[in-house]
Amino acid sequence: MCRLCDPKTPQAPCPTRRDVLKAGAIGAAVTMTGLGAAGSAQAEAHAMAGPPEGAGVPGRRVLIKGGVVLSVDPAVGNFATGDVLIEGNRIVEVAASIDAPDAAVIDAAGKIVMPGFIDTHHHQFETALRSQLAHGILINDRREVNQTNYYETILQKFSMVYRPEDVYINELYGGIAQLDAGVTTVMDVSQIHHSPEHSDAAIEGLRDAGRRGVFGYFEGWGDRAQYPNDARRIKEQYFASDDQLTTMVMGGEIYLPGYEAAWAIGRELGLPIALHVVGTFGMRDTFDQLAASGQFGADNIFIHMTGMSDMAWQAAADAGAHVSLAVPIEMHMRHGQPPIQKALDLGLSTSLSTDVECTMTADFFTQMRHFITLQRMWVNEAALSGATDYPELMQCSDAIRHATMGGAEGLGLSGKVGSLTPGKQADIILLDAEAINVAPLNNAAGAVVTLMERTNVDTVLVAGQVKKWRGQLLGFDMARLRSELEGSRDYLFGAAGIERDLFA
Repeated sequence: MCRLCDPKTPQAPCPTRRDVLKAGAIGAAVTMTGLGAAGSAQAEAHAMAGPPEGAGVPGRRVLIKGGVVLSVDPAVGNFATGDVLIEGNRIVEVAASIDAPDAAVIDAAGKIVMPGFIDTHHHQFETALRSQLAHGILINDRREVNQTNYYETILQKFSMVYRPEDVYINELYGGIAQLDAGVTTVMDVSQIHHSPEHSDAAIEGLRDAGRRGVFGYFEGWGDRAQYPNDARRIKEQYFASDDQLTTMVMGGEIYLPGYEAAWAIGRELGLPIALHVVGTFGMRDTFDQLAASGQFGADNIFIHMTGMSDMAWQAAADAGAHVSLAVPIEMHMRHGQPPIQKALDLGLSTSLSTDVECTMTADFFTQMRHFITLQRMWVNEAALSGATDYPELMQCSDAIRHATMGGAEGLGLSGKVGSLTPGKQADIILLDAEAINVAPLNNAAGAVVTLMERTNVDTVLVAGQVKKWRGQLLGFDMARLRSELEGSRDYLFGAAGIERDLFA
C-alpha cells in the first residue's frame, strides 16, 4: 500500500500497484518486424504478448533481440543489429547475436537499445507547479516583470506551505513522468524538509515511482525542521543497505548558515555532498575559501558551477569533484553562462540535469540538445572569428555519454548503471527509430540527440523489470494520480495566496 490508499476501502486498487497491462490491450496496437521470414510467426507471437513475465526476478532470462545497440562502453562496442541478454536484474551479455533458447524475447527490431538516462539534479517536489515560472529568473532584479522569481515565489512562498501529502504526490508523479521519458535514475534535490514527516514523504514518493532514485537531503524551514541532524535517522531507517534502488546524498548548500555541519555529517555518514554553486547567489567568495583550504573531495557534486574563479575550478578538478549542468535552466533563469567548455577542458566528470519543472521540461532529449548546440555554437563562433586554436566540436555520442555514464559517475553508481556492460544492472531503454520523426535511420547517436523526444521512448526497464512497454506505463492509475496532483496544486496556490493565471 502507498500513502494514497484508503484503509477504509481496502478493496480499491492502489494507484501505484496496479496489475500490468495484459497482452490484448497492448498487442493490438503493436506491429513487430525484423525477425525475418522464417521467424514471422515468432515475431507475431511476440507482438501480441505483453511484457515478459517475471522480468527482473532472479534467474529469469530475457533477451532483447535485434536492435541497434548503443552500449556507451568502448570495451563492449556498438552493434548495427545486436542483442542484450539479461538474467534477473543484471546484464550478462551484449553481442551481435546471442543464442539463449530459455530466455523470453523482447523484439527490438526498429529500436535503439541503450542505457537509461541519468538526471543528477531535479527538484521533484515542484511538479504541481509546472510552468508556473515559465518566464521567471532566479532572483529579484527589481524590475517589475521579475517580481515573480524563483527564490521569492517558489522557495519563499510555495515551498513554505507544503504538507507531507503534497510532497508525496509531487515526488511520485514527477518520478513516474521521467520514467515515461526514459530517465531511469534521478538525484532528487528535495529542499522541502520542514519536518521528519516531510522527509519520509519525499523518500516514499521517490521509492514508489519504481525507478532508481538518489534521495538528496537538503534544507527545510520552520520550527520542526531537523536538517541536517535528521540525516543520521534517515540513513539508518531507509538507506542502511547500498543494495537497493534508492540511495542517499547529503545536501550542503554554502549559501546557508551552518553549512559546515551538513558537510561534516555527510562525511561522517559516508555520503556524497551536493550543492548548488551559483555566482548570482554571491557564493564565489565562500567557494574560493573552501577551495583554498582543501575542502573539496571526490564526494562533491557541484551543481551549475556558474561564475566561479579559475582557482576554484582547478581545485575542483584536482579533487576529482563532479559537475552537474542544467544547461536550459542556466540560460533561461540567469544563473550565468553554462560552463560546459570549462568542465570539458579541465577533464571534470560532468553530467546533465533538469532542475525545475516550474520553468522547463524534465525530459533528457531537451537537455542533450541544449548541451551540444550551445557548445558547438561557442566553438563555431571562435572558428568564424578567425581563431586558429579552438576546442573540438562535441559529437552526439559525447552528449549521450554525459546523459548516461556521466550521471552514473557523479552519483557513485558507475559500477551499477550508465552503460550496457555485462555485470551491471539492467537499466535499459528502447527508443523507436521507425517513428515518423526519425525514420529512416542513418545515424543512431545523431537520431537520439538531434531528432528524438519523449514519445520515442518505447520500452523502459529498471533493474530488469519492465516499467514501460510499447509506449504504455505499467502499474499506475495515472488518472487517479493526476487528480491527486491537481488537488495538491489547488491547495498550494490557495495556501501561498497566489492566483493561478493561465495567461500571465
